[in-house]
Amino acid sequence: MPDAQNDPDRLPRLAEALVAAARKAGADQADALAIDGRSVSLDVRGGALEQAERAEGIEIGLRVLLGGRQAAVSSSDHGAEAIAQMAERAVAMAREAPVDDTLGLADPGQLSDRRDAQGLDIAEPGPEPDPAALEAMALEAEAAALSVAGITQVEAAQAAYSRRRMWLAASNGFSGGYARTGHSLSVIAITGEGLGMERDYAGESRVFAADLPDPRQIGLLAAERTLERAGARRPPTGAFPILFDRRVSASLIGHLLAAVNGSAVARGASWLRRELGQPVLPAGLSLTEDPLRPRYPSSRLFDAEGLPTRRRAIVADGVLQGWTLDLATARKLGMDSTGSAARGLAAAPSPSHGNTILTPGTASRDDLIARMGRGLVVTSMLGASINGTTGDYSRGAAGFWVENGRIAWPVNECTIAGNLRDMLMTIIPADDALPWRGTEVPSLLVDGMTVAGA
Repeated sequence: MPDAQNDPDRLPRLAEALVAAARKAGADQADALAIDGRSVSLDVRGGALEQAERAEGIEIGLRVLLGGRQAAVSSSDHGAEAIAQMAERAVAMAREAPVDDTLGLADPGQLSDRRDAQGLDIAEPGPEPDPAALEAMALEAEAAALSVAGITQVEAAQAAYSRRRMWLAASNGFSGGYARTGHSLSVIAITGEGLGMERDYAGESRVFAADLPDPRQIGLLAAERTLERAGARRPPTGAFPILFDRRVSASLIGHLLAAVNGSAVARGASWLRRELGQPVLPAGLSLTEDPLRPRYPSSRLFDAEGLPTRRRAIVADGVLQGWTLDLATARKLGMDSTGSAARGLAAAPSPSHGNTILTPGTASRDDLIARMGRGLVVTSMLGASINGTTGDYSRGAAGFWVENGRIAWPVNECTIAGNLRDMLMTIIPADDALPWRGTEVPSLLVDGMTVAGA
């Protein structure tokens, strides 16, 4: 039987067959996903191939709605009998689910006119790359890292490729889909031995292979970052300014995005639930979502419920403009969907963000470090204790200590803490945001957080 790549109509047929089977089994409404995915990744170590993995297959998912109830199931079996059994099982599950009157598909008039990804340039044409070419990239990146004096070993150098084609069909008449590709390259380098060992990494991913940096650049950057970590120790304890390096600053904005997610707001579990129309960032800063950026990782013309996507301001000039909503959360809150639904094969839609951009500043990272005087530059974090309802924030961190406006020594084994509401209202952005990220955020200076170190 031809696969979905050689038979471009296979995914639409599967998705539409699922919807038809659901209606036959008694569902009031249904939507279905069919996904053809294939990926290959290669790890090299010590100048030789260490591991190669390849995965491919077609998976299908079905959601049924019946009298205000819903259920979702998935399978990797695409046969007609399996599809009929999936539909019957999903309808049986839905009959036992709790009633939620906000559930339901979009009205036909709400649906996107665009049913593909034309103009977004999110899938590289042509065949997948030769595994030998991926291996050569990883070997070049590893060799570059090892060429730097002080690097004792490379823990891993990995090159990977993926291609994913999706089709969404629904009983309201929607039927559309698109393909997406991804290329990535990463290196983890190590310096020192035993208790004095330190590691760091560099990595990049792109839709198109031609947009990836040179492998040698990635290897050299991993080595540079690793050597900067040598001799790390704990910082002092106290209240200090903290600069979130651009490597981790997107996580800080990610907490704001989680707080404006309609699911959290509808549950009353967001620390921003009463702040609509109020300042949540300093004046002059905006946070924008743009799912229509060509060649970007989260771009799409329609969401997981078939609604058109659009560029929108989440925060404008510091003021919170609105929540991020799918159809169900919009109905709960008496609003309109923002075309932000995402879903998995066996999961109902939920609100999600992609391609978010924070207004950059005018000062360089070094300018902000000089402005700090004494404080902490955070370049990596681990663990988290985040209270989504109150905004209380605590995370393990590592980076560099700053004295007299200059980086003095590397830091590890410390904890940083504060409250997200207060933290975000004091941020000062640098001008160093990198492109191609799903969340494009520069380094951010935050005033007056607590550092727990030595």
